Amino acid sequence: MELTLLSEHEYERLGAGDMTPAMAAKYLQAGEFRLRSFDEVLHSFYPAPDLSSRLTAALLADTPGASAGSVGRTVRNWVTGRSRPTNREDIFQIAFALSLSEGQTSRLLGICTDYGLHYRSGHDVVYAWFLRNGYRYREARDFFSTLPELPVPEVEPVRQTLNLTHEMQNAFLQAHSLDELRTCYLDNLSNFGALHNRAYSYFCRYLDKLIHPVPAWTGIAEPDYSLDAIMKLYFSMNMPSSRSRTGYSVVQRLVKYNWPNTTALKNIRARRADVPRKLLLLLYVITENVVDGEYRETDEDYLTPRERLDDHWFALNAILTDCGMPPLDPRNATDWLVLYAVTATEESMSERMEQVIENLFADQK
Repeated sequence: MELTLLSEHEYERLGAGDMTPAMAAKYLQAGEFRLRSFDEVLHSFYPAPDLSSRLTAALLADTPGASAGSVGRTVRNWVTGRSRPTNREDIFQIAFALSLSEGQTSRLLGICTDYGLHYRSGHDVVYAWFLRNGYRYREARDFFSTLPELPVPEVEPVRQTLNLTHEMQNAFLQAHSLDELRTCYLDNLSNFGALHNRAYSYFCRYLDKLIHPVPAWTGIAEPDYSLDAIMKLYFSMNMPSSRSRTGYSVVQRLVKYNWPNTTALKNIRARRADVPRKLLLLLYVITENVVDGEYRETDEDYLTPRERLDDHWFALNAILTDCGMPPLDPRNATDWLVLYAVTATEESMSERMEQVIENLFADQK
């Protein structure tokens, strides 16, 4: 209930529309903003007092020869909020140890790695099956180790069937035994992939709008923008360019973390890397989700900040869910900044975001 109420309060604050960019930056920095943490979610999924001891015992049992002291420190850091796991294998170990549901596991994966369960990943779909059917982690790991390795192409192809993930998820739901699971896995060898097709399709749609800002039907000849030019024009947003984060606050670190650069755009476009959730959110803000020329009521001046917020909230969550990413969280620093930006009325969304970033990082300049 507390998590729900805190998020609702943040949403109401954003919808009020009475904060200037300077006020928004100060609010994020001043300590009043309550960030949602991994340990908070973990405790909400497993509120029993034996969380630490249960996780420690499970991880030691799953990893023969592991140091009890090292495992104990890792678990303590997780449950006290000092760190969070970034390895999907660790998150699955936690899920099996605490007997979490598929939905809870997907939530933890999304919080830590940008994406929830990926049913076109051979690893995820097999582990999800074992989790769903009440098996232990070691059983899932041992079974997966007997399956043939998937071919890893230098560049992953774009699948023409964007519903493939849902089709594969449904196929594995029909497997009711280990033999059927193995057969289903082998039958889908050619369909597996590490990268997310839906996210890539949105990425290309938004990026093409930035590369070709003037539609061909206008008859206006304008050269295409390069990725370097796009980065300077749209993504700089007063974000400090230095890689060093020495002296940064927690919020500054979170907002700056994984900020896109030209190399990242090139690798994603060439299908050498997945689309980060932050990049997708930034592309939505930069393009204002106007990529097809269709009429949108959110463009009208008569809408209140709350009405704009509501409309973009539903639109963005539909996109994130479609891509297998966690929905917007008003207690996530980047999400809060995006939600503040979409309520812009007198300036563009990206200009509004840029003003907050300028104020947020003023002490770093």
